[in-house]
Amino acid sequence: MTATVTSTSAQPALAGITFPDGFIWGAATASYQIEGAAREDGRGPSIWDTFTRTPGKVYAGHTGDVACDHYHRYVEDVAMMADLGLASYRYSVAWPRIQPDGTGPVNARGLDFYDRLTDALLGKGIDPVVTLYHWDLPQTLEDRGGWAVRETAEAFAEYARIVHGRLGDRVKTWTTLNEPWCSAYLGYASGLHAPGKKDPAATFAAVHHLLLGHGLAARSLRDAGAQSISITLNPNAVSPVDPDSWADREAARVIDGLSNRVFLDPLLRGRYPADMLEHMARFTDLAYIQDGDLKTINAPLDMLGINFYQPTYVYAKPGATGSPDQPGSEGVGYRAPDGPVTDMNWLVEPSSLTRLLKRIHDDYPGTALLITENGAAYPEGPSADGAVHDTRRVEYLDGHLRACHDALAAGVDLRGYFVWSLMDNFEWAEGYAKRFGIVHVDYSTQQRTLKDSAKWYRDVIRRNGIADPGESEG
Repeated sequence: MTATVTSTSAQPALAGITFPDGFIWGAATASYQIEGAAREDGRGPSIWDTFTRTPGKVYAGHTGDVACDHYHRYVEDVAMMADLGLASYRYSVAWPRIQPDGTGPVNARGLDFYDRLTDALLGKGIDPVVTLYHWDLPQTLEDRGGWAVRETAEAFAEYARIVHGRLGDRVKTWTTLNEPWCSAYLGYASGLHAPGKKDPAATFAAVHHLLLGHGLAARSLRDAGAQSISITLNPNAVSPVDPDSWADREAARVIDGLSNRVFLDPLLRGRYPADMLEHMARFTDLAYIQDGDLKTINAPLDMLGINFYQPTYVYAKPGATGSPDQPGSEGVGYRAPDGPVTDMNWLVEPSSLTRLLKRIHDDYPGTALLITENGAAYPEGPSADGAVHDTRRVEYLDGHLRACHDALAAGVDLRGYFVWSLMDNFEWAEGYAKRFGIVHVDYSTQQRTLKDSAKWYRDVIRRNGIADPGESEG
């Protein structure tokens, strides 16, 4: 949090590196972003179905109705994963496919799809990692208060039990939530994501009920015999612009608390940070935090998933209104990227990933980590030769894998790496305007084309590392 500010872009490979035996190589996707089939086989509406139909919320009015049509093309997609040599595939289950209203009757046809997908993966020697919630809350639950109310956390535990009941004999690794920061802050504070609310009190209630939902689901999964349980966060590699400035360090403390410690401390220490309780109390009376909740949230974790894309640099800026997705961040300024950026205008700085992993390792010892998402959006499409030459993505991935290797060398217990994303997809509020995939998708034909980054990643997997520059890769 107080590291010296340096902006180091991803560099071409300078030397070969090898990862530990058993290091997990995977790729990740999310249900609403790739599946399509939004109204098929009994699937109910999610908050994203509603949000995408709200004028002005999503780029060009795009929806996930078809997306990558993975629901119908999963066999082809699994074969593609096998060709890449993936050891593991992280997919998410769409809650509205399983319980269209979020509670009540189970939709067997929805479970059937994930049954088929799981078997297809195992048939190709690919280990499924299941994420139970990647933002597509059933609309009926949102109508009853969404994550701002306790009922949703309780319903989530029941949903987890149902999915495990069908897939638990074959799925070893279960992730409860993906990026609860986004669900709470983008969904209920800035309104940039579904359900599009702008209510700080609801934001912090959502933080707590998402964490409680994780804890209740983890208990349900553990009781049912789940082998490995995790949650995925998107911790912020936040640093003060001037580490020697008390005011800048104080700005970083606030953003670190809102982004990181409000999630990490309850999960791994069984308590909220005192400064964050005081911060949250500015907006709500915290009556929703009940006796026993923090013990439930502090359920033992087998792994902590880390999603990482860019660092954040902050400074004291008296009079600043703060960020709409960080309630209470008045007086904090954000430094604009001062180096190479992705198509999302996100700073490329691999060294900040090493710094973040070491910080979590040091502050929360004994926690096994897994990179569950890392990648970059770049717009390159097929060239005249039919190939997709996404050199900048290769450089980005190269730099961040080297950052992971540096963390391992520093003693961090890092178990694996999942690239985001397997293929171009519906990128939430950005619609189809941003492409994160290592596989190009032509949305008009649904044709998949391996980008150069996919071929490079296939070679990384085969080698269990990155080749020396003089070696051929292919």
